[in-house]
Amino acid sequence: MDVADACHALGVQAVAVTAGYMHDQPRRDFYAKMDAANVDLKAFTDDFYFKLTGSHLQPVLDTLVYLRHDTQVWFEITTLLIPGHNDSDEEITAMSRWIMKELGPDVPLHFSAFHPDHKMPDVPATPPATLVRARNIALQEGLHYVYTGNVHHEEGDTTYCPACHASLIVRDWYQIKQYRLSADGHCPDCGASVAGRFAAQSGNFGRKRIPIAINAA
Repeated sequence: MDVADACHALGVQAVAVTAGYMHDQPRRDFYAKMDAANVDLKAFTDDFYFKLTGSHLQPVLDTLVYLRHDTQVWFEITTLLIPGHNDSDEEITAMSRWIMKELGPDVPLHFSAFHPDHKMPDVPATPPATLVRARNIALQEGLHYVYTGNVHHEEGDTTYCPACHASLIVRDWYQIKQYRLSADGHCPDCGASVAGRFAAQSGNFGRKRIPIAINAA
């Protein structure tokens, strides 16, 4: 929070990368300082949360609902899909339906690939096909912005217009290959509004990223 205050004093926005596991009052104090957040929704069962992290699912869901309905913070969700632990069709469907019902279709959802490390060296890496399957399930449930992460998958890295489905921000991992949004975040083909926070293009940052939009940027 102190860092966020220092950033704001210099005109720099503050983005939280968080597990979302917070009590109500700290949650309110913390997000009063934040402009955006990426929240890890690690799974959609309390069994996973308790056995693998020693925590619980519901406080994370409470944080997401709070961000959506009680703040102006732009936020996105990331789920690391771990083979055999949280990657079943049933769990992904349940999570997608909950997001659609409680948060709406415009909250970006990222499915990221797991790789063996630290305390889980014996679990295999996530196959790219698992990420594609999860993305397709979430899209079928009505979510507009669903992405695949930690893999090269241009279709799953690209932002599409929710109305006409034109490709608007084409990415390959961290490389931005095409950017077609208007300065205020509208599709140039049909004029539909794209959810996000947008500003005028600011420089060329090569293969990394162009800091002009928050929607899976």
